[in-house]
Amino acid sequence: MTTTRRGGIAGPVSGGGRVPRRRAEQPLPTDSRLARELLDGLAEAVLTTDEAGRVTLVNAMATELLPEITAGTELGRCPVPALARAVRDDAERFDGEHGGRRLRGARRQLGHRYAWYIRDVTEEHTRSDALLAERARTAFLAQAGSRLGSSLHRDQTLRAVTTLAVPYLADAAVALHRPSTPSDPHLRWVRYADGEPSPSAGLAGPELTGTVPGLAEALAGHLTEPSPWLDVDLADLASVLPPGFGRPGTVLVSPMRAAGGPAGALLLIRQNGRAGFDRRDIDLAREFAARAGAALATAELYGEQAHLARVLQTSLLPPELPTVPGLRMAGGYRAAGDTLRIGGDFYEVFPHRDGALFALGDVCGKGVGAAVLTGRVRQSLQTLRLVEQRPLELIQLLNRALFDAPDAARRSQLTTLLLGSLQRGPAGVDVRIAGGGHPAPLVVTPAGTVTPVPVGGMPVGALPAPRFAETRVHLDPGDLLLAYTDGVTEARGGRRDVEMFGADRLRAALASAAGLPPTALVERLLQLVDEWSEGRAHDDIAMLAVCASAPA
Repeated sequence: MTTTRRGGIAGPVSGGGRVPRRRAEQPLPTDSRLARELLDGLAEAVLTTDEAGRVTLVNAMATELLPEITAGTELGRCPVPALARAVRDDAERFDGEHGGRRLRGARRQLGHRYAWYIRDVTEEHTRSDALLAERARTAFLAQAGSRLGSSLHRDQTLRAVTTLAVPYLADAAVALHRPSTPSDPHLRWVRYADGEPSPSAGLAGPELTGTVPGLAEALAGHLTEPSPWLDVDLADLASVLPPGFGRPGTVLVSPMRAAGGPAGALLLIRQNGRAGFDRRDIDLAREFAARAGAALATAELYGEQAHLARVLQTSLLPPELPTVPGLRMAGGYRAAGDTLRIGGDFYEVFPHRDGALFALGDVCGKGVGAAVLTGRVRQSLQTLRLVEQRPLELIQLLNRALFDAPDAARRSQLTTLLLGSLQRGPAGVDVRIAGGGHPAPLVVTPAGTVTPVPVGGMPVGALPAPRFAETRVHLDPGDLLLAYTDGVTEARGGRRDVEMFGADRLRAALASAAGLPPTALVERLLQLVDEWSEGRAHDDIAMLAVCASAPA
């Protein structure tokens, strides 16, 4: 057997020419210059220590990143606190700050010695922090949009604005909104501070706008750049801050604007010891204040509309029926799914010395538009009955009043109508009914007989010279007259959802309810129609039941 040398490594060579594997215990020859060049070319700082924990090698990146550490430094006492602590605690890793930079290191054992590999992760942390901050801002605005969008009451919106802002944006938030009238000198505010159980509200005098810089401009709606106000004097904000809040550190004033103009101003207040508002905080506050202003304007608009709707509803809902001697009466009403509970069907009863005058009608259309025409018809009847109480003559006057309205040529003014007079007598009630294209009323006897009272006639307001009809009927004591609109008979339901309630079903229901008081009979009919339609859309419904009382 002979030996040969390749690449500076000596080893036995067999007769077959194969080079056997080098035994593991034989070290590779080292080239210190090459090793140093490799270490200095690394992007990580590398420190090696001896058995005593003293630094034996510092690569180029370590010299640049940790100039305080040189060969011979005892690593457990080095001026890099996180690294020194890791060495003393025999930890495998550390993460900390040094010299304004974020460092992260890991240890690897080399026999009885160690090597530390250290990276500068400042930019990674900056990017991660920025991403987390942006996610937090996005989540905050999403939550704010959801809560503000679901609030349609002004005070509720202001409370939501302040509670959303604390503690994410500030330690206390004060939302100020302009007075309802220009003559009111007081600002109304809503405040919420960290630790308070709920928002508070109050009035602030005009001196607040004069002492808080930027507040007057924000309340005027000026789109000035929001800027933090440092070193705020406590006396300037004492009236709107909670007791014990202390001296404010930083205050940010932002306008709450809406499409129609200024809606108010938002004060974001941070206590001493908390960082001030940076550029991103100011941008976020401006976006939040803009959304708050839009939500506040929407709530105020909704409040105005709700007030108008309540006034309209109060004036157009069926009235409470008067008490008329010798008569028992009851009315029933259902609007066609309108949330305002107003529509185009109506009834009225006007008592007089010998009885009463009644009207029941169905104007053209549904909802608010029909309700407006209903109001016109009812107001006209209220006036015209003072000069005419004969049904046929009164319906003719009403037709002329509707047809001569200034906007009659621009929109439909049609209404079907039953107009009747109730005259008490010694043996019941005499009824005169004038008709204007309305379904015939029904007379129900105590025995259950149901008889229609044909009236006929043309709709009111359709033509300048229409033909109307009048008929007469007598109600004996216990007899009941039911006037109704076609919403009752045309209510759809049944097994196929298209079948009408119909006149036959109405008559059968009246026959089975004969003898009931008017109130109970009307409630029974409404219940049957509701059960028939099972919540489906239906036309407006109105009915009026008049029963002749037995003589005292």
